[in-house]
Amino acid sequence: MNNDIKNMVRDACILFAITLIAGLVLGVVYQVTKDPIAAQQEKAKQEACMEVFADAASFEPVAVPEAGEEAAGGQEYNTPLDASWEEQGFAGVDIGETLTALDAGGNILGYVLTVVAHEGYGGDIEFMMGIRDDGTLNGISLLSISETAGLGMRAEEVLKPQFAGKQAESFSYVKGNAAAEDQIDAISGATITTRAVTDGVNAGLYYFRTILKGGEGYGE
Repeated sequence: MNNDIKNMVRDACILFAITLIAGLVLGVVYQVTKDPIAAQQEKAKQEACMEVFADAASFEPVAVPEAGEEAAGGQEYNTPLDASWEEQGFAGVDIGETLTALDAGGNILGYVLTVVAHEGYGGDIEFMMGIRDDGTLNGISLLSISETAGLGMRAEEVLKPQFAGKQAESFSYVKGNAAAEDQIDAISGATITTRAVTDGVNAGLYYFRTILKGGEGYGE
């Protein structure tokens, strides 16, 4: 019996030591890789910003007003947290960091939004979209996507080019032969991916109109 207890104590000590060492190693690895990973992520973000707003000289974070604050003209700002966000069908979309795109003189050219669509076939689809101050969509840049190879993963080649240089309040998708400015061709066999990206773009446009522009008219 005593030997059994000694063996149990020894095994517990060995297990504790292994766990402690593993934790220390993971901690060291995290500290070593944290800064390079952050730098790589920042580089990817800057490259995406330039992709969707090539003529911008710099980008600055936008301080988004809280719900209830007054915009120009006296109306109150909406936010994606209020009921209208879900009413518009954007419950599966989050808007992340928003940046102002500036020219060399510091004038506002438009905005760059980080969008996360949660209803992709393989999970979250994250992308950045550039919107000019008149409401024209410069385009989108995919940051993270894990859809089915050969189907949803074709979003880069099929969906992305179709949003560039268009001005529409919202987009819809069709199965081939998109004819209108506000229509895009869906990826064959990947309707879920198409819908997730399209919903994300539409959410970004709605966010632009109601929050960044305070509901004022654009494109005039």
